[in-house]
Order: sequence, then C-alpha cells, then structure tokens
Amino acid sequence: MNRPLHADAARLRAQLLELAGNLWWSWGIDGAAIFHALDPERFEASGHDPHAVIAGLDDARLVARVDAHGLAPALDEAVAKLRAYVAGDGTWGRMHAGRLHHAPIAYFSAEFGLHESLPIYSGGLGVLAGDHLKSASDRGLPLIGIGLLYREGYFRQTLDREGWQEQSYPTIDPSAKGLRRVVDRAGEPLLVTVETQTGAIHAAVWEQAVGRVRLLLLDSHVEQNAEADRGLTHRLYGGDEQMRIRQELLLGVGGLRALGALGIRPGVLHLNEGHSAFAALEAVATHVEREGLRLDDAVQEVASRTLFTTHTPVPAGHDRFHEDLLVEHLLPIATRLGLDARGLMAFGRVHPDSDDETFCMTVLALKLAHRVNGVSYLHGRVSREMWKRLWPERPVHQVPIGHVTNGVHLPTFCAPRMEHLLDATLEPGWRQAQSEPSTWAPMLEVSDAALWEVRRGLKRDLVHHVRALAIAQARRRGEDVAVQRALEEALDEDALLIGFARRFATYKRASLVLEDLDVLDALVNDPKHPMRFVFAGKAHPKDEGGKRLLQTVFRASRDPRFLGKVVLLEGYDLSLGRALTRGVDVWLNNPRRPLEASGTSGQKAVLNGALNCSILDGWWEEGFDGANGFAIGAGEVHRDAAIQDQRDQEDLVRVLREEVAPLYYARDASGTPTPWLHRVKRAMATLAWRFVADRMVRDYAISGYLPAGGVQLSDAR
Repeated sequence: MNRPLHADAARLRAQLLELAGNLWWSWGIDGAAIFHALDPERFEASGHDPHAVIAGLDDARLVARVDAHGLAPALDEAVAKLRAYVAGDGTWGRMHAGRLHHAPIAYFSAEFGLHESLPIYSGGLGVLAGDHLKSASDRGLPLIGIGLLYREGYFRQTLDREGWQEQSYPTIDPSAKGLRRVVDRAGEPLLVTVETQTGAIHAAVWEQAVGRVRLLLLDSHVEQNAEADRGLTHRLYGGDEQMRIRQELLLGVGGLRALGALGIRPGVLHLNEGHSAFAALEAVATHVEREGLRLDDAVQEVASRTLFTTHTPVPAGHDRFHEDLLVEHLLPIATRLGLDARGLMAFGRVHPDSDDETFCMTVLALKLAHRVNGVSYLHGRVSREMWKRLWPERPVHQVPIGHVTNGVHLPTFCAPRMEHLLDATLEPGWRQAQSEPSTWAPMLEVSDAALWEVRRGLKRDLVHHVRALAIAQARRRGEDVAVQRALEEALDEDALLIGFARRFATYKRASLVLEDLDVLDALVNDPKHPMRFVFAGKAHPKDEGGKRLLQTVFRASRDPRFLGKVVLLEGYDLSLGRALTRGVDVWLNNPRRPLEASGTSGQKAVLNGALNCSILDGWWEEGFDGANGFAIGAGEVHRDAAIQDQRDQEDLVRVLREEVAPLYYARDASGTPTPWLHRVKRAMATLAWRFVADRMVRDYAISGYLPAGGVQLSDAR
C-alpha cells in the first residue's frame, strides 16, 4: 500500500527545515547541492536561501523534485550527519575548555558574515566574525555570538550607466530566514530592555544555529518601541551618531542582558572591535550590584576575563561620542556605578580629566580588558604605538597589546575541486589537523598535472560565472548591444587572470593599477603575456571617494582597449567573493601601508591555489617568504602619501610585468606552467596552515579564553 503523499511531503519538509535551520549545511556537507536540485532558479535568485526554496515548493512538487533527483538518501544522510556533528563529544573544546562549558565565551560583534542568505554584514570584520563562530563550532568551543539583526542589512549595490553606485535596502523577514524567536525561562518571547535618560529601548532576540554555536541577534523592530527606535537595527553602519550610540548600547548592554535573561553567565567576554565595549561596562555594573564590590574591584574582575580585539589602525576609525550624547544614554549605568558624568567620561578618555577629549569606545575597551590584541603582527605594532599614551610609564614595546593574526574558515572558502585534491594528497584526517605545518607538507610533492587540472577547472568556472553576471548587469543598465556582445567573451581562460575584490575604501587604492591607462594597455594587450583583471567591491553609502574609485574602475572597463578584458562586477557579497578567490590566478592587494590591519581575502585565495601579489601589509607582511607569492615594494612608508602611491604604483607595474607574467607564461612541452605551480605549491605548504581560522581560534583559546576562564593550559595544545 502506497504512503499518502502528504505524509511523505511532511517528512521531507521536516528534514529540509531541520537541515536549513542550522548553517552547518553551508560548510559541513554540500547542502547547497540538495537545495539547488530542488529549485535551481529560486535558490540562485534568493541568494542561496534554502528557506526560500522550501517555502516555494508545495507538497506535490516537493515530493516530485526529491524523487526526480533521487535526493531522499542524500537528505537522510545529511540530517544524520548534522545530528552527529551537533552531538559530537570528542571535540578539542570538549576535552580542554573545562568550566567554560557551563560559563561560556560571549563573543560580541556588530556584524556577522556567515552566509550570503543572511545579509547582516558589510565586509571583512563581519566575515571574520562569521569564520570565528564556524571554527569555534568545529573546535567544539562553548561560545555564543551576540549581534544585531539588520532587517535591511548593509545595502544592495547596483551601478548606473555611468558607473555610479546606487543603494537599495530590501527588507528581510527573520522568520522567513529560519531564525527562531528566543523565549525566556518562562517560555515567553524574550524582550530585552535598556534604559536611557529619554526612555527605554526594547529588543526582541532571535537565534541562528551555527553548527554547535548559538548566535543571538537583537532586533528593535518591536511594538514596545517608538517608531524611530523600531528602525534602530534596520541598517548596518547607517544613520548618525545618535543612531550609532543607541545601536552600540543595544549590542553591548542589551546583549549581556539577553544572556542573563536566559540564565547564561558568561565566563569570558570577547569584544570584537570597540562597537561592543558597553558590554564590559554593563558587566562591571552587574558585579557592583550583585556582589557589592567597589568599583575598582569590579573593573579588575571584569577585565580579568575580558578579551578585546581591535581592527582599526586609523585614529579616525574609532567610535567617539560627545559628553551630552554619552550622558543621555549611559547615565542609568553611571548611576548604578556611583559615577557622575565626569567619572563616566573618564572611562573613555586617554586623559581622564581632559574636558577636550570625547568618549572613545576603543579606550573604554582597552581599560576594561586585560587581554588585547591586534589582528596581525604589524597591526599589533601599530596599535601599541597608537595607544601608548594609555601606558605612559612603559616603553612602546611593553604596551600590553599583542596580536592574533586573522585566518579564514577552510570548509567555507576552499572549493570542492581543491578539497578533492587535498583529500588525495594529504594524510587522512587532515581537516582535523589543518593548522599543523606537517599537514600541508605533502603539497610540495603534488603532481603538477593534477594541480594544474584543478586550477584550470576553477578558472573556467569563474570565467563562465563572470560572463553571465557581467552580461546580466549590462542588460539591466541598458548598455549598448556592442558592450553586451563583448562581455559574452569577457576574460580569457588562457590569459593571466588577476582579481581584486574588497571594500572600496580609498586607502585600499582599488584603481592603483589603472593610474596610467597607457601602461595598463601595455599590460592587458601584451601580445606574449596578456593580463585580464576582474574587480568587485562596495563603497560605504556616505563615502564619496570610494564611490569615485568604483566609477574610475567602471569607466576603464568601458574603454575600448579594455572592454571584456577589465571587468567590474556589482553586487559584491560572500558568494561572489568565494567565486573570485577560487578562480583567479593572482589575488591583488595594494593598500597604503600600514592601514590594512590584516585582510583575509588573500588567505582564501591561498586555499585555492591562487598566488598573492600584495603590499607588505597586514597578514602578508608575516606570510611572504620571497618564494610563495609576490611583494609590491619592500615595506617602506613615505610620509607623503602621494609619493608613496606613486612608488607603489610603479612597483606594482614592475612586479606584474617582470615577475608575475613571465613566471605564469613559462610553460613546459605539455603547456604546463611548471615554475608557477612550484610557487603555488610552496604557497599552500607554507601559508595554508598558518592562516586558517582553526589556528586563529585555537590561539584565542590558548592565549585568552582558557586562562581568562580559569582553565589549566597544560595539555591544551
């Protein structure tokens, strides 16, 4: 007797919802293949959102699609693997994290870049935070992420016919995205309240499962708020100082209160950038109230279990608030601490008694954290110099700011094609030992033919993807048919392909290689060593300089000499970033040193066998060894930015012309670029293990989480 259709559909739908409800589907298995097979068009159009796919299938079509593609066994296996992963008991964290399992790590960040289907991130800071959560999950660390739910995200980018960036803000429905509304211990929808002098701010709390880790997102779009405050968490990095301080108050104070309402007393606070520093101040107030501690003692208690990661090497990039705005929002906390306005302001001033200083969130975090780090070796040095005034009695090298260099989540950014090669080349269990140098040593001996086959396949995939996107975007803009036809043959699978994709901040100098179009012409149209360039990235909506950089690149891409050879793609997001770092031959990075705190996009390129060509800044300063990529300049910094830009542009052109291109086009009798592949092998062997998030999270655990949480370190490695 046949089972009723609705019974099969109900079972399949329940399995799909269970799988889609945990973002582990996006890295632990090839969950994308399952959801893509169910409805390819909707999956692509929705930004790879599995919930949109499930919602768009009625029972009959769901069963038909599963049957047509034979997905039932794969779905059974995927759900079983998810359950086994979540329940996993033999993880590194389970073995070493001790008491943190009942007093977990609370990781605060203003943004989380976990997947393109959940657009609550703007760029590197958010993607880093997302990778941190995923790797903490893989390691089994007891960590809870706390952030804000941006219903309109950062923004959706398009370019007009002149190449000028336009922004739109489509709204997301958290329920439709599969987020779960958090309830309190009484089973009622949790509502967090944060008091200010002019009234309270309220927030609902939503939860997203990220493997074994929970992410809590505060949402001010609730009826208890005034209209203005309902939109408080709608947009990331939008609005004025008033909105910024209210968002940060909600993130830090509201986030810590959300944990308390759930009965969670974190053993460690990790503040990812200064946006969340109010969490530590709220923790101090809580200790004063709950334990009757003196203020100084409460500060020491909180600081002893607080980590602060700073990401900003530019003084102007640190959030600052004037006294009237700070007092309006923080006076209720100040009262609990027994402080007047002046005493409150002192927490955020380098010189506590200076009335000329504004309140700096980074200074607050530095004063309330005993463990502070930059995000690369060079950034640690820059940060010590920047904040030495807080420790005037110490020489710069003794300023208590260290570094933990950023890394990227390997399962998210390593292409399946490359993972198959790694499976065949590295020892079994290599994923669990991915941050060990010996794990990657066999890459030095991998077959040239096998590596080149993978690299050609990844490049072919990217070229086809770029053509499809570029044509669709040109049609939307209503560009000439001649432009559209040229884009049908954009790039070239046999030509050296160079990629540049990141936030279009002016210091990142996206147009450096375009400064002299005659020189660019010589590079792109060299008859023996032609080069192709693909660009992508967003400028902040208020950054006119960044928008002009985008327009400069766009106009170069429409120059007849470069049409189809220099391509700028709009709509930069995690999905496009993955495609680019997987498929290009060279990843270009040319910030104005030392303003790139770390950078991680080039690390993703390493995992896929692309070579970096970069200024010696951020992570590349410590990664480059002379034979595992290419360096632009020798690390010099001229005090005149214009002179530095000119020198770097000249050196970039020289490196591309004299080092990169000749090496790429040096072929053996079979057409294989053997010298190039030897450099690729060295890059993967020397860099991959050092710049994965697995290593980064382990470093945080050993140097920060475990000692801050009172855990013995004897066997933690």
